[in-house]
This record gives sequence, structure tokens and C-alpha cells, in this order.
Amino acid sequence: MKIKLDHTLIQAIPNIKLGINHYTKITVSESPQMLKGRLQLFQEQLFFELEEKELTDYAGIQAWRTIWRTLGADPNRYRNSVESLFRRIKKQNYIQPFHSAVDLNNFFSLQYELPIGIYDANSIVGNMNFSVGNEEDGYDGLNGRFNSMHNMPFLKDNYSPFGSPFVDSIRTAVTEETTEAIQLFYLQPTMDSNKAFELTKACGNMFTSISGGDVQSYILHANEPEISLD
Repeated sequence: MKIKLDHTLIQAIPNIKLGINHYTKITVSESPQMLKGRLQLFQEQLFFELEEKELTDYAGIQAWRTIWRTLGADPNRYRNSVESLFRRIKKQNYIQPFHSAVDLNNFFSLQYELPIGIYDANSIVGNMNFSVGNEEDGYDGLNGRFNSMHNMPFLKDNYSPFGSPFVDSIRTAVTEETTEAIQLFYLQPTMDSNKAFELTKACGNMFTSISGGDVQSYILHANEPEISLD
């Protein structure tokens, strides 16, 4: 499987970066109490912090709002996934535990202020491409509706679109049957590549400490826009 940053996205956002963790031989199950507790505590701390701060004070949220505008989408209508999480917490509508993969994804997203997606590798057809959507691109999302990807960054494989920093699809969702997964970190473009790799790798190590298995970490950017997974 190849994963590629499309040239159209690089042209629009030259310093775009994508972190990748490829997990194999993992076990997805109910999260341990330690993770549930950390996720709950982190949300409670954020709630009190958000009483004093605006959402746009967070660099990660602001970075993706800027990307939306650059590509021609409305960030107030189509909020990136990390902003949606922060808005829930601001209303004290805390995220409830789901399973270890989703709970870790949410924890990393809140901690690092990043949209993060995790996808069942066996549900992906052929190669993956991270590009900019047109009027015809869209999919049925985990939010329960069809989502247009027009003028938004999105993922597609050889079958159809399936993911985005906005919302992910039902088709490639990780379940407790998943044993191989691809986790994508939609990084802040201004982040240094070395720091981006350290962040991606650290998250991969924490993920496998809970879900077992193995992880390989990668960073895509303009000078290295494509990788092949083993």
C-alpha cells in the first residue's frame, strides 16, 4: 500500500505534513481504567481552561481553520474534528469511552490539538491519497450523514473517499475486530519535521503499550510526499 500527499494539496499548502502510524497485530478492546481516567481528567482540566480561553487561542484549532479558508471551505460550517471535540468539552458534553483505539485517538487529539484519524487497514482498497475534494467527493460519515468534501482536505483509496480532518467514514472505521490499522496525524503545517516525527512515534509507542502489536512511524511532506507500507 502506498500513501501519498497529492500535488494539489502541496501546491495550496506547501508546508503541509502528515504523520502516519502503521499498526500490525493489535488488539482493540475496552480501554483500561488508566486510559479512561486520563481521558476524563484531561477533559475536566480543559473545561476549566476553556472558561478563560477562546477556541481560536489554541494553535492547532487555528491552524486547521486557516487551512480550510486557504482551500475555499468555511471553517464555521465545517469544523475540523479537534475543534468539534473542544466545543463538546466547552459545553461539558464529555467524550465517553468507546474502545481502546478510539479512546487513544481522542486523547492524542486533545493533548496535541490535532485532527487524528484511525482506519482499518483491511477496509482500505489499494493505495491512499490525501488530496483536496471537488463537488463530487463525499461519503457517509461517523456523524450519521453524507458529508461533501468539496474544497476540503480528504483521503481516498482506489474505491472511494473515506476520511478527512473533518469527519471519517463508516466504511473504514476501526472495530474490535481490527488487527491492522493506519493512524493519520493531520499535523500543524508549521511544525518542524523532526518534532512531528517524535510526536507521531511517541503516540505509536503509547498505542502499542495498550493495544499490543507493532508500529512503524512516518512523516509525509513536500520533499517526501509518498511512502510504501510493508
